[in-house]
Parts: sequence; C-alpha cells; structure tokens
Amino acid sequence: MFASVVIGSIPRMGKTFLMRLLLLIAALDPRAELHAFEFKGTGDLGPLEPVCHRYRSGDEDEDMEYVVASLRELRQELRRRAKVIRSLPRAICPENKVTPVLASDKKYGLHPIVVAFDECQVPFEQSEFGAEIEDICTDLTKRGPALGIIAMFGTQRPDAKSLPPGISANAVLRFCLKVMGNIANDMVLGTSMYKAGYRATMFSRSDKGIAWMAGEGDDPRIVCSAFIDGPAAEQVVARARKAREAYGNITGHAAGQAPAADTVPSYDLLGDVLAVFAVAEDKVWSEALVDRLALRNSEIYGPWAALEGRAKPDQLANALKPHGIGTAQVWGTTEDGKGANRRGIARDDILKAIAERDKKHAAG
Repeated sequence: MFASVVIGSIPRMGKTFLMRLLLLIAALDPRAELHAFEFKGTGDLGPLEPVCHRYRSGDEDEDMEYVVASLRELRQELRRRAKVIRSLPRAICPENKVTPVLASDKKYGLHPIVVAFDECQVPFEQSEFGAEIEDICTDLTKRGPALGIIAMFGTQRPDAKSLPPGISANAVLRFCLKVMGNIANDMVLGTSMYKAGYRATMFSRSDKGIAWMAGEGDDPRIVCSAFIDGPAAEQVVARARKAREAYGNITGHAAGQAPAADTVPSYDLLGDVLAVFAVAEDKVWSEALVDRLALRNSEIYGPWAALEGRAKPDQLANALKPHGIGTAQVWGTTEDGKGANRRGIARDDILKAIAERDKKHAAG
C-alpha cells in the first residue's frame, strides 16, 4: 500500500474500472481514508461515495475549488505526518516511515490515505488552479508513500501535460492498458520500456482490462484486472461501509462534512511571481525568483526554496508550465560578482499569462 500509481490507456479500455477496483480494495481496509476525484463528470467512481472522506465528480469551477481545498488539507496532513514520524523513537519507527503497525495505531493518526484522480489531465491543465494542483500532487507522489499517503492517477492521454514529469517519474506502480504509440507507452511504463519490448500497443480493442504492469517484481508483466461493474461495486462498498462503521472510520464526505475552504491560504502563482520582479527587471533567474517567493510567502514557497541544485528552478518551471510559460537563458551576476547564464523567466511572459487568464475569467 506504500506506492503511488499511474494508469494510462486510450478510452474504453478499462482504465477507470481498474482505478475503481484499486479503490474498492482500499475501501475494504477499514483504516484507509479515501479521496476519489473523477473529472469526466459521469460518476464512474460514484459507488465509492458512501465510504469517501472526500469525493467529487465533474470539472466545473466549484468542483475544482472543492478539489483544491481537499488537496490543501492533504498538504497540511503530509507535513503533520512528517513531524510525527520525526518525533517517534527509533524503536517504534526504525526507518523513519509509516509501517503497517504504525498505520494501525490510531493514536498516531498515520492510517493509509488513498487519493485517486481519474482523467487527471483535466485538473493539471485547469487555468486557475492547475499549477497548485500539480505542485501538491507531485509532492504527494514523491513524499506521500513513506508517510502512508498513496496517490493514483489515471488518464486517457498519457503525455507530459497529462502526467507531469514529477509524477510520472516517481510513481512506483504503473499500469498501461492499450495505447497507440511508443511515447504514451513510455510515459506510463517508464523511459525506454517500448524499446525493451514492453509494448501496450500490442493489445487489441477487445483486450479490455489487460495491461502491462511495471513496479511489482524485477520486470513488467501482463496482468488482467477483475471486472467489477457498478452494482457489484455498490455491494462491495456496502460491506466496506459496515466494516468502517464498526472501526469508527466514517468521516468527511461520507459523514456529510465538506472540506474547509480556508484550511490553507490560497495563492496566486502568477501574481506572486510578478510581484517579486523589481520594477526595472525584464528577466530574472528562476532560482532567484524562488528565493524571493519564499520571502513573500514562506508557507507556500518555503519548501521550494529549500530544494537544492536544479530542483529549485525546476520546481518553478513545472509550476508555470500549465500557464504556457517557459524558461530561457538569462544573463546575470552571481553573489561573487561573476557573470553567468542560467535559466530564468521573462516578466512579459508573466504579464501575458495574467492577461490571458483574466480574459478567460471575464468570458466565463
């Protein structure tokens, strides 16, 4: 249960059924806290609603606001768990990570949390919240498994926008049902998998539910998911609900409670970046912008500034990608007065992105 998951395929090949199957498995663990977000808006994950701590179906503005509020809660929970793990004696937590034993001890609050995003390309490309959603999801993928938080991402369009590199490169379990080309294949299974002979392009249209699975064992292998339709899923959830009632784990959405909209202050990435440009500056190194952002809002950007090496400018670059902003070589001066070329951001690009966003909001 300590592994992030990526599921990819073309439409109608069983991607959502596989994700729902994994959620049903998690639902049968009464300790697990479920967050199910489905952005197609058809309610495919609806059978799980009675056991979900957070649940949403759709891609309207109010849906995205709900999802963002839920993710901000999870980011706070991630930080809380890190502090708990850090405070535990070595005898209880020898490897500084959540174990099944710790997950079962209610006093620590380290129960498994399973977060699923079906059609994840939708929130990542959303104009207002996309960058923040990607930022939090990347953090959940990288740090979450060690802290008992498992993130799952499903998409019918496996590309760099739908599966950001920070997520696709760090997910441990990968399921690739039928795809049409080598790029999508490797985006799900990993670099050079197609060249090595692990090709989900080989599956036919009738091979629904069949996938290459990587991350369990030394080599990928072909697997078939169990077919659980809607009525059968509801039966599983009814059983899971009873087990959870007995365990005392009916919370959040299942208990009629919505996420608090102000659990974590919102932030406007584009506005914040523009604000840390000096009046006379046209271009600034990305790493310098990150340091300035951390001074402006340490709660949001402090972890970015703590990154080392290329990870710091990469963090800003990945956050700005959904807004169509790229980096370019910028000439600047180091602290010791030497000139150097480094990746940076242009002020005009930020202004154009803000204008485009405001135009879309006005039209909507």
